[in-house]
Amino acid sequence: MFNRISIFTGNAHPKLAKDIAKYLGGKISPALVSRFSDGEVRVKIEENVRGKDVFVVQPTSPPVNENLMELLIMIDALKRASARRITAVIPYFGYARQDRKDQPRVPITAKLVANLLTVAGADRVLTLDLHAGQIQGFFDIPLDHLYAINVFVEYFSKKLKNNLVVVSPDVGGIKMARAYAKRLSAGLAIVDKRRNSPDSTSAIHILGEVEGKNCVLVDDIIATGSSLIEAAKALKRAKSKDIYAAVTHGVLSKDAVKKIENSDIKQLVITDSIPLPPEKRSLKIKVVSVASLLGEAIKRIHEEKSISILFEF
Repeated sequence: MFNRISIFTGNAHPKLAKDIAKYLGGKISPALVSRFSDGEVRVKIEENVRGKDVFVVQPTSPPVNENLMELLIMIDALKRASARRITAVIPYFGYARQDRKDQPRVPITAKLVANLLTVAGADRVLTLDLHAGQIQGFFDIPLDHLYAINVFVEYFSKKLKNNLVVVSPDVGGIKMARAYAKRLSAGLAIVDKRRNSPDSTSAIHILGEVEGKNCVLVDDIIATGSSLIEAAKALKRAKSKDIYAAVTHGVLSKDAVKKIENSDIKQLVITDSIPLPPEKRSLKIKVVSVASLLGEAIKRIHEEKSISILFEF
């Protein structure tokens, strides 16, 4: 297959790209992605890609602007090198939290990034657990949206076999929590909260039965960790047993790791959609891989097969 496809990566998450290539039985294609003396991104594709099906693996995780520019410039370089099709594989789609005008005079950055990717020359996008489902409609090119639910369900079905409740940390996450509860054959609960500021929340009460139960909080992104920690406090006050959290994208900004370590959360399980640097590692944080999920999706996209089978459990 690697006679017909090439997998490239920038500096955002080379390990994930290598794991994807390994799953597919090949290696990362060589490319120079560095900086000029003034800080501008320098890219050179170091193999012939004319007529090839090309995949660029690059989450737009922190530093977001650097990684986004690398992705855009790599796509432009591949387009000018006459690649047949370019798929941007973006495990974590940055700028997704600004997906609508909820205040006067604010941008819709999710749409802006979608436009940038299209103009740069991407023919297709493959991503994982978007912050808001409507972002799929911001693209004028095909977008394949994967979910990490099966990776988490596989992990927790072995770790917690019964007495389990899946908890949504806010009303907006009910749909996701319901899907987890169904696949884990677990109960469902919701934390009713009010947001004090963009980075601060105050949990009010629990909707659902959690007393004496093992709880799994599910969400798509953990940045500062305030929402999950407040939800865990509310669950503890409601006399729940052990509290776990399953979050797809572990941004873990500011002092989030320290706050998690001092919280009521027994274990935070995240995916490797974003690299976890050594300074953010903790005994409370478990990383599960989505390399095989993304690898299988890449294989099916290349072979023009349906990827809906990846949603089945």
